[in-house]
Amino acid sequence: MLSTVILAVIGGLALLGVPYGQQPPAPATASAATAAKDPSTAAVSPASQPTVHGPPSPAPATSSASTPSALEPPLPPHGEGPVGDRAIQHSLEAAWPDDLPAGDERELLTAGRALLRADATGVGRANWPQVFPASGQAVVAPAFATAHFRIQAAIARRDGSPDRAVVHLVWAGMDRGGTFADLRISDWHFTRTTSQKGAATWAPQTRT
Repeated sequence: MLSTVILAVIGGLALLGVPYGQQPPAPATASAATAAKDPSTAAVSPASQPTVHGPPSPAPATSSASTPSALEPPLPPHGEGPVGDRAIQHSLEAAWPDDLPAGDERELLTAGRALLRADATGVGRANWPQVFPASGQAVVAPAFATAHFRIQAAIARRDGSPDRAVVHLVWAGMDRGGTFADLRISDWHFTRTTSQKGAATWAPQTRT
């Protein structure tokens, strides 16, 4: 540390010792003067040209910055169709790494997909009476047609504790007005329950 400070002080003193009139001109000024006297030199020498796209160095930083985008492809544009569903699935998995046992994840994904289809199209609502009651509070009518409904991607992850989970779903569908849209997002939350016989299962939380 001491030697570094000494070298810094010596360097500063050396700079102060150079007379003002003998100080070398700024690189930009010298390049501009050279270009004005000899235009052909300015055209040949790339160092005299202004940087438009940012500093060209260091090269390793540029290549490393482009690595994540190559590993994680961006989401496909709207209207890509089933061809782009794989990229959406990869994006979800990259954003939220696995944190559930494989058996729990399969159970949650099956339930989450069925609940989303029942909620959007009305198909299978009778299988979830705790979520879609047949009496009492009025049930919202299905808003999307079954013909154009498609789940594009889905993952199941923990939701703050081992006994809570959430299923993230991305889907596409056509509403009653005939408007089709994809990359829609829905979340279904679950809690782990244990029966009197000791069997554990995931139960969906009712929406308020």
